[in-house]
Amino acid sequence: MRINAQALRLTGTSRRPGRTFISLISLISLCSFATACGEVARTGRSPAFLIIDALEAASGAEPDAFGSVLYSDVETIVENQVAGQTVRTPTIFSDTGRVTLRLALKNPGTATAPLGPSTLNEVTIRRYRVNFLRSDGRNRPGIDVPHAFDGAVTVTVPATGTASVAFGLVRHQAKLEPPLSNLVRGGAANMISTIAEITFYGSDQAGNEISVTGLLSVNFGDFGDPG
Repeated sequence: MRINAQALRLTGTSRRPGRTFISLISLISLCSFATACGEVARTGRSPAFLIIDALEAASGAEPDAFGSVLYSDVETIVENQVAGQTVRTPTIFSDTGRVTLRLALKNPGTATAPLGPSTLNEVTIRRYRVNFLRSDGRNRPGIDVPHAFDGAVTVTVPATGTASVAFGLVRHQAKLEPPLSNLVRGGAANMISTIAEITFYGSDQAGNEISVTGLLSVNFGDFGDPG
């Protein structure tokens, strides 16, 4: 932090070293306090905040197999029986995410007198946004990564306990357009590895807006199909 001479003159203590030292401490403390206030302000006005306990995903080809890493198959071959014959049909599935959320208070109280959330602090999530990023910095939507999108989802996080909800993570249309459509029949070696940045937006029952963000590894490719 740079403290210039003009700032010291404003304190009226530039002639006495002892007072100057005290004024420096006061000025630094004020700056630190202002920074802390700024951080608190950016977290929103609600006395509570959201915590993501778990963020998982499942391929549309295996919708019950949730895990911490998603291998998103851009095209899945499905076998159907038509007139007694086995027909292999290229199929596109969307992929699903699942989040588990809970509440905590910004002021939890003390060890001897802890505070807990009330029904007024319960948060209703209504919207989310998914943004795909690559570690190599090549993040052009529609060229290097799928387009970001907003989706609707509704769940209320209770004052105590947790709430889980599923949501669309990779949409059908993303697999029908570049860069994912370029991966079809490219083999497992032709992959795009991304990090999905997922932000959930909601408000508490007093109308204060709250959001929370989680990250999930999503690897795109034309992988082997489940048997």
